Amino acid sequence: MEIKIRDAKINDSSYIVDFQMAMALETEDLILERSTLSKGVTAVLEDPSKARYFIAEGDGEPVGMLMITTEWSDWRNRWVWWIQSVYTSPECRKMGIYKLLYEHVKEVVSNADNIGGIRLYVDKRNTRAQAVYENLGMNGDHYATFEWMKE
Repeated sequence: MEIKIRDAKINDSSYIVDFQMAMALETEDLILERSTLSKGVTAVLEDPSKARYFIAEGDGEPVGMLMITTEWSDWRNRWVWWIQSVYTSPECRKMGIYKLLYEHVKEVVSNADNIGGIRLYVDKRNTRAQAVYENLGMNGDHYATFEWMKE
């Protein structure tokens, strides 16, 4: 299967919603509210200042995705891109889909003077994902992530 990476389009919203629903259930045992999620995905697709989705497409169908959000770094006077919402269809796992998505994002960042780098966060228990990220040259040596979220 030939995999192409591309920016998401508005007609990808149903795939993105399905991927997000599956990811939340798989990684956090969380059932998301579809209508809220659909509105959130549509908000991104209609306003790229919120985030940006990349789609991995195999044989003309979406098989994976990731979302980029941005953070301004005054230390670097550049944007930092955060990888979030990574998902690959179960039947396409272990085919290097995430690697292709990551390499595409890295190439975009490498060619942009106003973006200083890429970050992501990962559940401490997800050692499989950590090994993938380390194999691609990322490291988790610098930061720990803390959060507070409204219910």
